[in-house]
Amino acid sequence: MDAGGPYGGPSTGATGRGAEGIGVHRPRVVVGSLGGTITMTPPTAGGGGVVPSLDAAGLLRAVPELGEVAELEAHTLRTEPGAWLLPTDVVAVGEWAGRQAADAAGVVVVQGTDTIEETAYLLDLYWDRPEPLVVTGAMRAARAPGADGPANLLAATVVAGSPASRDRGALVVLNDDVHDATRVRKGDAIAVHTFTSAPFGPVGRVHEGRVTYAGRSARWPALPAPMAGRVPRVALLETHLGDVGELLGLVVDAGYDGVVLAGFGAGHVSAALAEVVSVAVQRCPVVLATRTGGGPVLGGTYGFVGSEQDLLARGVVPAGWLHPRKARLLLWSLLAAGATADVVRATVTARGAAPGGPPG
Repeated sequence: MDAGGPYGGPSTGATGRGAEGIGVHRPRVVVGSLGGTITMTPPTAGGGGVVPSLDAAGLLRAVPELGEVAELEAHTLRTEPGAWLLPTDVVAVGEWAGRQAADAAGVVVVQGTDTIEETAYLLDLYWDRPEPLVVTGAMRAARAPGADGPANLLAATVVAGSPASRDRGALVVLNDDVHDATRVRKGDAIAVHTFTSAPFGPVGRVHEGRVTYAGRSARWPALPAPMAGRVPRVALLETHLGDVGELLGLVVDAGYDGVVLAGFGAGHVSAALAEVVSVAVQRCPVVLATRTGGGPVLGGTYGFVGSEQDLLARGVVPAGWLHPRKARLLLWSLLAAGATADVVRATVTARGAAPGGPPG
């Protein structure tokens, strides 16, 4: 199959027969597999849980209908769980996808669903091409009854090959829903319909071999690439009942480069934690998000110690509508590029204030 480097090496064509020979144009779509549940099968002997095993060409062969909707090229980039991926791995995947998109209608990345909501957003932060970059996976292993991987791969390929998907950045496609990378979240540990886009919903649906979109959001410009060798440490902390700021203090004392603090409700913490925040913002950026995962951090409603107004006055950066996990990746990307404190504040504030893309 694809020997060679982790994001290069030979590819394997897997076009199927489908529409060949009947004069129907099929877009060229490149598929890169990182592994995940969609590639997992049980061990050949001895029992035990499923593990990543199928390569990209094997995935495509299991869905003969793919040949009817696209001319496909398969690449095996990795064969591992989504939980193993690092931000630097994802940046490398995005660079690989950009090279593939130069002569393709779109690119599909297959991976484990555990981290799709994060990897898709990180890919989107750097994606500067008009071609769609579509991320998909599966909740059920390849040989499980009712496996959803083939349907998801087919739907993702339809989306990647559609002209309607151009200039929409990175998209996540599962269960025939199309999600914007900025808002998509995994909301259930085991359900097939686990992915949602609270509070505004999916941006499109796949049906009868085509994709229909509800509208179009403006795209943010791509962020600068990470500086060579720069891998910032950015912590994600969720407050809780009785939190007096000990963990935040430990993180700051350990020299972390940034912190995302997921507060109660609209961006609230205890009075004791608020005092630690005052110290932390002097040493690194502290981004304030809401642990609810829905709705924005407010800016001028509550006035008690530890409220959003109080924390903003102490110097936190508001995440706005960004989910804490997305806010962490945005902060990581900015710090990896060497952004100044002013650039961090302006960028996070702007992107958090407009969930559908830049205003106007």
